[in-house]
Amino acid sequence: MGEVKNEVEVKMECAGKGSRSPCGGPATRRCHRCRAVAYCSVGHQVSHWSVHRGECSRLEQQMKRVDVLKDFPFTFGQETAEIQETRCSFLIRKGIHRVGMWTWECSCGQSDISFDNSRYFQFSMLINCWNLPSELCPCKEPSTSLQQCLTTWKDYCQWRCIPFYSPAALLLHWPLTVYWAVQLSIRERLLPQVGEKLRIHYLGPEKELLQLAVFGELQALFPGVKVHIDLIGPAIPNHRNGEQIDLCSYPQCCNIDCQCKHSFENCRDGKMTSQSPPVTLLLHAGCYHDFYKLAQDFPPQIIIAPNAGVAAYTTWLPTLKLIKEIKVPAIFSDYCEEASHLATRCISSWIGTALKFPIQLNPFRQPFPIEDSALCLPCYSNCFLFGF
Repeated sequence: MGEVKNEVEVKMECAGKGSRSPCGGPATRRCHRCRAVAYCSVGHQVSHWSVHRGECSRLEQQMKRVDVLKDFPFTFGQETAEIQETRCSFLIRKGIHRVGMWTWECSCGQSDISFDNSRYFQFSMLINCWNLPSELCPCKEPSTSLQQCLTTWKDYCQWRCIPFYSPAALLLHWPLTVYWAVQLSIRERLLPQVGEKLRIHYLGPEKELLQLAVFGELQALFPGVKVHIDLIGPAIPNHRNGEQIDLCSYPQCCNIDCQCKHSFENCRDGKMTSQSPPVTLLLHAGCYHDFYKLAQDFPPQIIIAPNAGVAAYTTWLPTLKLIKEIKVPAIFSDYCEEASHLATRCISSWIGTALKFPIQLNPFRQPFPIEDSALCLPCYSNCFLFGF
């Protein structure tokens, strides 16, 4: 239970916050063993040891895998690490700060639009642009069909002809995490090979509600498949409950003369409506366990809960019981390995269900770390996957 002073520049919360005495300053004293938690003072470090001693060894092992989590093919990851760049400054440098689908990719953008009003849905319905040149984003059909399962960001970028300096992956991790969850379920034989239709129940959407157009990439990832996603969560306002969004084109690039503009105009003008759209999103306000009838009438083939935070919200208990009852494969993700560990422990104790998918690294996690984490553990959106 030692300490290392001034070892990190990142802003952290004191692990002993909430003790009898208030914090005496910034959390600059790290546990010398795991180096994953920090304290504001010796007093808080000593008082918190009775709690931390049970997790210290586990956190120490997780910290040893930091380099694995940072292993991306993208060149911008190396750049940001060298200059200790923030997410905001990175987006500013790329010319996409607080623009379109990128609005919620930094904390200052979150102040623009609140989930308790309709403005963010007005944005989500109107935004259909990458705000990037065509060579940096997948704005049209792939040049070649998908021949084999994608397993890395490198595979995906090479297939879609996207350079490793493109920031597009910061948004593409949403549809690619869906893709990977489906592939895991097929590999474990809990889901047959995808046929003509794929129905997904997607639980707890928040940030991605401003980036819905990016799910149009699923038509490339599942060619010839009609993908229907029911997005269910309390962040969806009641007045949008039941709203359907049809995605029959990819988000556009910023090139005026690109082919993607023609495809989008055809879709918007109804020239491509002779068939159902390749991707349909249906919005439902509320918690999943309140939609038991939905699960009965329109049973999903798979349930996906991104960045679920199972251990942080007791409202997951009735939802987990429902998922166990309907016997549908469910894949969860979380920001770090420790959050996933706590979640799996809750699942086991709450509903007595063993994992079919042990905790594993998501190859399509977002390639930019989450800022202002309470731990020194590296955190990425959709970082780890697990399920039953």
